[in-house]
Amino acid sequence: MRITDLLEETYSAVTVNKVRSGLTVLGIVIGIGSVIAMISVGQGAQSSIQSSIQSIGSNLLVVTPGAQRVPGAAVSAGRGSAQTLTLDDASAIDSTVTNITAISPEVSRRYQVTAKGTNTNTSVVGGEPDYATVHNVTMDLGSFITDQSVTAYSKVAVLGPTTRDDLFGAGTDPTGQTVKINKVDFKVIGVTVAKGGTGFNNQDDVIIVPITTAQRFLSGQTYVSSINIQAQDSKSMSDVQQQVTDLLLARHKISDPTLADFSVLNQADILAAASSVTNTFTFLLAAIAGISLLVGGIGIMNMMLTTVTERTREIGLRKAIGGKNRDITLQFLAEAIMLTLIGGIIGTALGWILAWGVTKFAGIATTVSLSSVLLAFGVSAAIGLIFGYYPASRAAKLSPIEALRYE
Repeated sequence: MRITDLLEETYSAVTVNKVRSGLTVLGIVIGIGSVIAMISVGQGAQSSIQSSIQSIGSNLLVVTPGAQRVPGAAVSAGRGSAQTLTLDDASAIDSTVTNITAISPEVSRRYQVTAKGTNTNTSVVGGEPDYATVHNVTMDLGSFITDQSVTAYSKVAVLGPTTRDDLFGAGTDPTGQTVKINKVDFKVIGVTVAKGGTGFNNQDDVIIVPITTAQRFLSGQTYVSSINIQAQDSKSMSDVQQQVTDLLLARHKISDPTLADFSVLNQADILAAASSVTNTFTFLLAAIAGISLLVGGIGIMNMMLTTVTERTREIGLRKAIGGKNRDITLQFLAEAIMLTLIGGIIGTALGWILAWGVTKFAGIATTVSLSSVLLAFGVSAAIGLIFGYYPASRAAKLSPIEALRYE
């Protein structure tokens, strides 16, 4: 059978009953569209999380406090909120550890902030001048905190652009204005350049003040929430991580590393962990959406079996005049594949539209990748082959005499 004849007969068979073919294709369209949309949501979430992690700095190590565990304890309680790290620890790291570019001890807590009749709840970070280096912060307006402001316990504040917009209005210059944090007045000296982000990890929704001022007037404590360290390059991160761990174990007089009252997190490890979680999330979404593809494939098989039954006499006639089993098989397989490919094309377009709609109306970042589109077409063809083969094989095995007698 020539290819052109096969295509013509396939087209005629598919279009002879447009409503039935359309409903069959609809199952594939919904399945493919759902898979692409769900994968795009998962990939968008992964991209957003990775961007948020990378936006806090490059080649970054984060030292966080944790209550020291005792032998036999399964977990360390209070990790991240315990009072085990101090400015002296940060100074020791700065003077002892090699291959670091900058170090930023920080105190972080959320406060209600007011200014000129407006208010917002935002993260207030006590930091030093190296905070800007470690977190890749650049100034849009005004200046950043200085060593002098840290030494003098100055009540000055640098606003993130989101916080500026919430308190003073979008695009305004708030330098010289006053904000009240925990009932303490701070003078605004600058606004940072927008970095992007959402939720509680939004790098633009923040106020940065001198760490000494935050400790004395806001937290009332001498400990730090974290120590952020920027390594010289990605290759030296593991070495720096080990040096910091050894130094703090010695300073805190802890001989067993498993009982450490702190943890040193590598940015690469954080990214890997986040990617693993989002990959699992994406797979789960795709698997759920894939159920509709399975239903669509069953619909294809059902239609093809019905078609074989309706065209039994035609099959018998073809075989009686010399038609081979291979030709009959190809005929019905081609019909199944054509239906699924049509569904795949329309489903891909639907997936793009759904992904755009999620981003447009729900505000959730989505990413439609080429791999997901190719996967959609591959799955379409596979469904046509898998669910079309049995009906095609059944048609090819019909006896010509029995087929011609079929009423």
